Amino acid sequence: MSFVSTLRQWDEAVACVEQRDPASALRIFLNIEEKNSKIFFNIGCLYLNNSELDEAEKAFDRSIGKDEHLAAAFFQRGVTFYKKERFEESLLDFQQAFKQLRGNQLIDYKPLGLRYKLYACEVLHNIGLVQAQLGKWEKAQENLLTALSLRADAKFSHIDHALDAILKQKLFPLVEIRAGLLFKPNKHYVAELEKRDYLGKAKVVSSIVPADEFSGFAPLQPQVDNVPSTPKVPEVLRVFEGEPHTVLYEFYPETKEELAVLPGNIVFVLQKGADNWASVVFNEKRGLVPYNFLEPLDIVTMTSKPMQIEPLNENDDIPAPPRRAPPSRPVGTEGLKTVKAETNNIRDFSGCIVKVHFRFTIAVRIAHGQSYGIILQTISSKLKLPASALTLCYAKEGVEERVNLEESEMEAVWNSVKDNRLALWCSLTESKSVPHEKVVALYSYASSTPEDLDFEQGNIITVLSKVNDEWLEGQCNGKVGIFPSSFVKALNGDQQCE
Repeated sequence: MSFVSTLRQWDEAVACVEQRDPASALRIFLNIEEKNSKIFFNIGCLYLNNSELDEAEKAFDRSIGKDEHLAAAFFQRGVTFYKKERFEESLLDFQQAFKQLRGNQLIDYKPLGLRYKLYACEVLHNIGLVQAQLGKWEKAQENLLTALSLRADAKFSHIDHALDAILKQKLFPLVEIRAGLLFKPNKHYVAELEKRDYLGKAKVVSSIVPADEFSGFAPLQPQVDNVPSTPKVPEVLRVFEGEPHTVLYEFYPETKEELAVLPGNIVFVLQKGADNWASVVFNEKRGLVPYNFLEPLDIVTMTSKPMQIEPLNENDDIPAPPRRAPPSRPVGTEGLKTVKAETNNIRDFSGCIVKVHFRFTIAVRIAHGQSYGIILQTISSKLKLPASALTLCYAKEGVEERVNLEESEMEAVWNSVKDNRLALWCSLTESKSVPHEKVVALYSYASSTPEDLDFEQGNIITVLSKVNDEWLEGQCNGKVGIFPSSFVKALNGDQQCE
């Protein structure tokens, strides 16, 4: 089953629940072939609302099997075990749900399609209830006191009532997710299920035929007499200077000197360097492309081969040309001019191509004979790093190790240039590396996987890299790992200097 079919059935089932038809919704959910953790969660909730506890338990088991970090599934399975009076298993699931909160006061599932917030205080409320069922009144009281301290606002008054009941060694009601709340599919994906007419109805803008109402892709053409018996052989187009090549692979430029090409494009190679880079012309633009991305092309075979036209037989039944005269030419269409393409404004590519090997490879163009300072400043601007933090070196002829680039070495460097190509190596100067950004922890964070970074509230963390919009990689207390960006904030300038 395709993703589109799954999405369509998912949306249809949710609509049935909103129309108070849970039986049809359950039937549609069960017919989905490729069910994810959210769909299994929805199935479990529907079974739980119908008091079919065994089926609900199986559905929540499969939901957790698909996503072992879905705290809401652990919470609902704990409710299922509680109603089946399997209190030990219910306690383990509520404790696992609390662990998945990772020290947060709540998890808002609205971005995932479920309009529900799972609060830590309510999970502790249920833990206390299960411990009371097991006769552990003191532990139940401790968990309710913790829940009271984590209470976000006054709407959780049932925690106060639960604490009063525990002091009297009485039970209290269980907190459950309200019936009818289910995970919904992404609304943007659902919107794409509807067919859209992107082209619309064609409309005639201009035609050589008066009162033309044709709405196809081309206007009606005038009819002429004396149609030639053989079509005209196409003329050979003028070719740019250089050897024609066809592009085999897609190439994205990383520098201003490189040129973007796509498979099937025809380019003209002006010069091929020893480092496997070729200077080419494409669409009146000139740039560098890897030569191994190209294949020589024989353009003569493409254009000079005449079309094979079979001779007409005199006995063939050819209809007579139309007798009516062609329509007159509309006023104002005389004197149309053909715009001639300008090909003489291709920019000059004089200079030496310098390939710099850093953590990644870049290419810059520098005029021959420039000083060390100009080369260093050009590379510094390209890498967006201070020049004082960079060290340049090159492979000197007759020397095994690379030699640091200095003003005294510039004459030897320029003498080593071959075919206007020069290779340099760049590294960060020791004790002058670029400082990383530092942030301060707003909350404590406990790792749940080996890749996570542990830290306490107020710790200073050095940010090493950005994983995505929600996670960062950093270093704290001698450890390196990833952590949520929402748990930290940037330091001000004075603290960064410290």
